[in-house]
Amino acid sequence: MALFEAGRQPGPPAASHRASDGVLIRIEGLRKSFGDLLVLDGVNLEVRKGETVVIMGGSGCGKSTVLRHLIGVLEPDDGKVELFDQDLSQLDEDGLSALRRRFGILFQSGALYNSMTVGENVALPLREHTNLAEDIIQIIVKIKLELVGLRDFESLMPAQLSGGMRKRVGLARAIALDPEIVFYDEPTTGLDPIVAGVIDKLINDLKISLGITSLVVTHDMESAFRIADRMVMLYEGRVVASGTPEEIKKTSNPLVRQFVQGEPDGPIPLRLSKVDYEADLLSFKPLK
Repeated sequence: MALFEAGRQPGPPAASHRASDGVLIRIEGLRKSFGDLLVLDGVNLEVRKGETVVIMGGSGCGKSTVLRHLIGVLEPDDGKVELFDQDLSQLDEDGLSALRRRFGILFQSGALYNSMTVGENVALPLREHTNLAEDIIQIIVKIKLELVGLRDFESLMPAQLSGGMRKRVGLARAIALDPEIVFYDEPTTGLDPIVAGVIDKLINDLKISLGITSLVVTHDMESAFRIADRMVMLYEGRVVASGTPEEIKKTSNPLVRQFVQGEPDGPIPLRLSKVDYEADLLSFKPLK
């Protein structure tokens, strides 16, 4: 997909291309506010089968809010969110539960249960969502832990693991049910460069070996360029650029260039407050 300029977002797809076009994730005109704060302002996005799409942008740009809509935690104020050609807002709790079995989530912290062993954490979705015999579950747990290089750590507790190892266990749990899609929330945050590289390699290996479609929310640019087939940048709740990693690297868009290169000066301001500083100080009333 070609890079497009800031302020212009791709429109929703034509209805005639649906169902047979290989799109597993489709967002159309997504808007979301929390009180007076507009967080998403008409986001459009498509992710095709087998594709790894990275959503990037600064803190508060709406990345995590998009992700929470995709997993069914939030409902749009306006617009539509579809997975596997199903509108999430039209599904009841049983429908959402069935849909959630088709995707996995790697949370930023790993989100392991501290009272469970590594093996028990990975087995949890299998025990909750299948009727498999316990010996089959144990075999699957070993297979998933082998995929992330931690098969010998099955009996350890999360507190005995490093941060990178907890992320890898979280990834093994996310793929326990053989999902078609995996959502990654800041998968390399807080990791040293070597461990971050390990996580990135796992994301790429899972795409190749299992055909997993991935949507990754991150502000780690080194990681993003290693794993992305396509990169999407959000700014002030809108998609301001979309393109391949090579297109993103070569862009002349000042918003994208500042973010990718980590430049302190540019169109993205340090101060996010919308209230005039002088007026705010002058309106201050001391406590009596």
